[in-house]
Amino acid sequence: MEHHPMIVAGFGFRSGATLAALLDALVKAGGPEGVTHLATLAARVEGLRSLAQALVLPVVALEPDALRGIPTLTRSDRIEALFGTGSVAEAAALAAAGPGARLRGPRAVSADGTATAAIAEGSG
Repeated sequence: MEHHPMIVAGFGFRSGATLAALLDALVKAGGPEGVTHLATLAARVEGLRSLAQALVLPVVALEPDALRGIPTLTRSDRIEALFGTGSVAEAAALAAAGPGARLRGPRAVSADGTATAAIAEGSG
């Protein structure tokens, strides 16, 4: 059986972020090509549903504890205070992609500022 790495697009977004904003952030982070899963905080999964349906990808729901302490390339004081990590999008991508996962780059922000996305590659 061929082994395919997990490529996870992690998202952080405000309530009310639109499908267009989520897609914009994803495209700026590198685009959906090759992405195998989407990931975000469990409390926010509903907000990612439209994108998951549009891309036909499963969503990994993460508890806040799963993100705590994950080192990220970008850092927001507000996010750090709330979640114990610098970027929800980056930490969600890394946590979902599994041990040894690495980010393709720092999170990207949608043009309207309501959504962030980052892509991580794991060994599955």
